[in-house]
Parts: sequence; structure tokens; C-alpha cells
Amino acid sequence: MTTTQERSVPKPAFTDAEAGARTFPDSEARRFNYFSSAKRKQSHYEDVTVEVQPDPRHYLSQGWIYGFADGRGGYPLDWTALKAWGQDRPEPVRSPGSGGAGYEWPAHGWHEFRDPNEEWEQTIYRNSSNVVRQLNQNIDAARQSKAFEQWNPNWVDFVARHVGAWMHVDHGLGLYLFANANRRGPTNMHNTALAVNSTHRIRSAQDLALYNLTLSEEIDAFDGGAHVQAWSSDPAWQGVREVAEQLTSTWDWAEAVFATNLVFEPLVGELFRSNLVQQAAPANGDFITPTLIGAEEYDYAERDLRCTKAMFAPMVSDREFAEHNTGILQSWLQSWLPRCLEVARTLQPLWSQPDAKPPRFEDGLDRAKSRFTAIVSELSLRVPKELNQ
Repeated sequence: MTTTQERSVPKPAFTDAEAGARTFPDSEARRFNYFSSAKRKQSHYEDVTVEVQPDPRHYLSQGWIYGFADGRGGYPLDWTALKAWGQDRPEPVRSPGSGGAGYEWPAHGWHEFRDPNEEWEQTIYRNSSNVVRQLNQNIDAARQSKAFEQWNPNWVDFVARHVGAWMHVDHGLGLYLFANANRRGPTNMHNTALAVNSTHRIRSAQDLALYNLTLSEEIDAFDGGAHVQAWSSDPAWQGVREVAEQLTSTWDWAEAVFATNLVFEPLVGELFRSNLVQQAAPANGDFITPTLIGAEEYDYAERDLRCTKAMFAPMVSDREFAEHNTGILQSWLQSWLPRCLEVARTLQPLWSQPDAKPPRFEDGLDRAKSRFTAIVSELSLRVPKELNQ
């Protein structure tokens, strides 16, 4: 008979001091609720986005876990002139064992932003793949039906030079403005929204580049390199190029996003895409190009603009810095509006180039001005008098 020796091990003794022993109102909750949701119930977008990026003024009790060589923490709030509630409180002084000592941390105003589109990693891929799939199907159908043979000769040159030139705008703003702002935003909610905006612009540039290659194969007279010459030296595009470069070199991430999505896009981007290309293409036998341009218009009008307005609305109603922020945004309007209006007018010669003309340039510009006025009014900002000049 074999006997098994019983091992002597310490028995656990519970004292109710263990983690999780304390009961509180959410003890039985099946989901964590460490933030205030925008709606009645927290969404999947909020679960994977809100507070993912730490902040020592909020929950990161040990201070920044990474930073720059000069000693600054990971996401300095002085990367923009705008301020949000709680910003003026200094970061608590930490020491070993200090924990959360110092003061109660507010959910300061930057953390109150939510993307109304609720975009996160999964939706970015899903939405973009759906757009690309549909565009590819449209182009394949046009190729099989010989639809490109129906284009007016002048329109072939117009698409090669001017529609192709817009890919440089999308590429520059997507890669050097929004991707840069993505790193500099103060919360993960800002950074995710800006990353989506970046992917929209970069995807649109790629769509136009691939479209350019397709047209080079399908149309003998199509010059696939004409867009480079237009962007580099065509007088109609030099103003757009200059302002686009000024936007990408803007240090303040919020100013760059504000000036692009709330000034440049309504007055220049939509003017060119909606009031020129979309209007002129069908009359010149082209029903394919509007699908590419329309996809970009939808991304901007229904997603990026909606998100940008939600991003800046809390700034002008901030419980501490509303007056400060309104003055800053007003100065940005005053700075960028004259430049964008001048750029819009340099594009006017393009309206006369297609065989079948679009509606008058002045009518399109008036619509763009009305669109801009509505956007500015939603943020309770004054429309600069230069708009009427």
C-alpha cells in the first residue's frame, strides 16, 4: 500500500483588504464605466477610444511614462494656442508612493470631445474598403463598355491636367497636415479622428493616381504626366499650391485642421470638386470621374466636416476659456479667409476650358461663400467682412 505524503502549504486568509473586496454602486456592473458617455449607453467606439492615451492630469498618477529629450511629457498642451477646462492646473508633483495625491483631477475639456462619426480602427478599414471596391467596379464597368471613348477631347486634357492636379492637394494635406496633427492632438479621441481624416485624403490621392494610370492605358490622347506640369507651373494652380504648403507648415495642429476643414475646403476644395468637376463632367460625356470626386466629397461633407465642427464646438463654449478660444479662432479666420478667397479666384480660368461649360464661376463661388457662412455661424463666430469683397 502506497501512502501519499500531504504537502504543507499556507492556507489563504481573507481580510476584506484585498483588491476587489470593497463594494460600491458599480460592483456588479458587467462593463467598466470610467468615463461619461456621449449618449445614454457607452458605445463600442468609446470603449476602444476614450482615455486610451494617458494624461497625468487625469488618471496617469505616476506622471508621463514617455517624453522628449528636453524633459517635456508625451503630449504637451502648448502645441496649440487653444485651451480647455482644467488646462491651467499644473501637473501634480509626483514622488514614490504619492499615488494620486495633489488634487482631484478633472476630466478637463480636451477629454470631452467625441467623434460623432464614431470612427475607430475597424470602421476605418471597412468604410475605406467599401469605397475602393465600388470605385474599382465603376471603372471596370466603364472600361468594358468603352465609356471613355465618349469623352470630349478637351475634357480628356482637363482631367489629365486639372483633376489630376488635385491629387497633389490630397496627398500633401493627408500626409503632412492631418497625419502630423494626429500625433500632436491632446487625446486619443482627437488623434483617432485626425487619423481618419488623414486616411480619407491619402486614399483620395491614391484613387486619383490609379485612375490616372487607367486613363493612360484606355485613352491614347491622355497624358499621364500632365498633372505634374499643371501643379508645378500652371498659373491657375500656383495659388492653391502656395496655400496648401502654408497649411502643411502650420505649427499649431488645431489651426492647421481649422483652416483646412473650415476655410480652405468650403471655399476652394468644394468649389473645385462640386461646382466645377461634378457639374462639367456629365455634359462632356464623363460619368466615371464624378464617382471618384463624389467619394471624396462625401468623406469631407458627411464625415470630416461633421467631426471638425464637433471638435471645435466645445472650444467656443468651454467653461473656462470660451472667450480666449473664440478670439483665437476669430484671428485664424481673419488670417486664412483672404488667402483662400484669393486662391479660389485664381482657379476661375478653369471654368472656361471644358467644351461643355459648367455653371458660372461666380455662381459657384457664391454657393461656396454661403456654405462657409453657415459653417462659421454654427460655431458662433463672426464672418469676416473680407468674404463680401
